[in-house]
Amino acid sequence: MAGEPAAAGSAAGATTGASSTSAVEGALAVLPAPRAEESGFELVWQQVVAEIGRARSIDVICHICPDGDALGSALAAGLALRGLGHEVRVSFGDDPQIVPESLAFLPGQELIVPAAEVPDAPELVLCFDVAAESRLGLLHDKAFAAPVLVVVDHHASNPGFGTHQLIAPAAPATAVLVDELLRRLGVPLDQELATCLYTGVATDTGSFKYRATTPATHEFAGRLLATGIRHDLISRQLWDTSSFGYLKVLAAALDRAVYEPGAAGGLGLVWTWVPYQDLALFSVTVEEIEGLIDIVRRPAEAEVALVLKQDPDGTLRGSSRSKGAVDVAAACAELGGGGHTYAAGFSAREDVAAVVERFRSALRPIG
Repeated sequence: MAGEPAAAGSAAGATTGASSTSAVEGALAVLPAPRAEESGFELVWQQVVAEIGRARSIDVICHICPDGDALGSALAAGLALRGLGHEVRVSFGDDPQIVPESLAFLPGQELIVPAAEVPDAPELVLCFDVAAESRLGLLHDKAFAAPVLVVVDHHASNPGFGTHQLIAPAAPATAVLVDELLRRLGVPLDQELATCLYTGVATDTGSFKYRATTPATHEFAGRLLATGIRHDLISRQLWDTSSFGYLKVLAAALDRAVYEPGAAGGLGLVWTWVPYQDLALFSVTVEEIEGLIDIVRRPAEAEVALVLKQDPDGTLRGSSRSKGAVDVAAACAELGGGGHTYAAGFSAREDVAAVVERFRSALRPIG
């Protein structure tokens, strides 16, 4: 099953860069340049393409504990750059470095190397879907040692690190920006690239149901589907497949859930946490329970949802969601994290009660 989507995306069928230009330009027209005027954003694109053209070796990285948008974007870029003749490494700064089982079907994983194999001073680094320096993990120092560090991202909380920033908060996924990069590099879509990009946009839009989804998002997905990829198999792997152990962990987490009607200015908070002991008992990884937040957020009584997941060293990884009346990115920023207005996260080393108190205190209704 893990290989089904990749196999489905290996047959003939491609869309040329020229034929997709107008559609891409239409999609990108809705993406403002948040770090510069439009002309400045266009200049950065031109500079990045020029830097890529000059580079022999390129290191493509994404954030720790990669999700579908992060890894899909990085692998799509890596495959495209390898096809152009560059020496390419794809990596992320975890140790151990684990690709979630739900993403095991993604093509291009032969390009992934451990963080230790990334050069201490890379020639050029392309950084995808990393909202904050802290999300670089073990690759932080190596990334900043590169003379060219290109940050491609769509998180509104991104402070704009690196030497070149291509940051578009209105984009529904970083994968949309990767698609634009491929167009500018003259790389036509094929099924492997489309599989990676579809995974990115589908995961970060919650299967096209989140607010950032626009008509242009569906047009983008349509171009990807036109290559012949099996979106049904991709979706099954992403959302409808888990281990039996996950069900046991889920049951315990839901039993542990707490509803606080007075939190978030009276809008309500529901939260739970997953101790590492539960994960170890049922042989479940932290990555496998990433989707738990989408279940915890369902109660109509609560505006905000929070899930805390414990690592073996005791670190708590927080995932939060808002239904539209609270900026959880601002709240998570107060805990050293960040993300999107309605979906954000953080890491903390305190006990559960202290972390929840800090998060609760940071929640403020928008406006």
